[in-house]
Amino acid sequence: MQFILISTTLMVLITIGTGIFMIYNNMEESKKRLKKALRTNLFVFLPLLAAAIITLVPGAINAETASASAASGMGFIAAALSTGLAAIGTGYAVAVVGASALGAVSEDSRILGKTLIFVGLAEGIAIYGLIVSILILGRL
Repeated sequence: MQFILISTTLMVLITIGTGIFMIYNNMEESKKRLKKALRTNLFVFLPLLAAAIITLVPGAINAETASASAASGMGFIAAALSTGLAAIGTGYAVAVVGASALGAVSEDSRILGKTLIFVGLAEGIAIYGLIVSILILGRL
């Protein structure tokens, strides 16, 4: 576990140092070097992150008290997924609808009120996810 933490810390420090080095040496023009550095960081950091998750998460699960049952655990996961996925869907919907609304308002400023309604409807997805989570947590 200490190896993973030390390796991850070193990787983050090397990444920050490389970024500072590239900024001070005006290497912004060479996109190939930047892509290579980013690719190297991803190929080193992602396996370290996966190893950290694999080794540290079971320890965190074992730290949980024995009173929680498997059914309640699945309920908590379902509540978390409903909120999280609803938030992701809301973000995507607001991004698409908001960009379209801005484009439409730039052509005709009289439809501003109508476009706000559509953006509000997209935001309602998050509220539905939250309500479902509350209902799931209420049954546990």
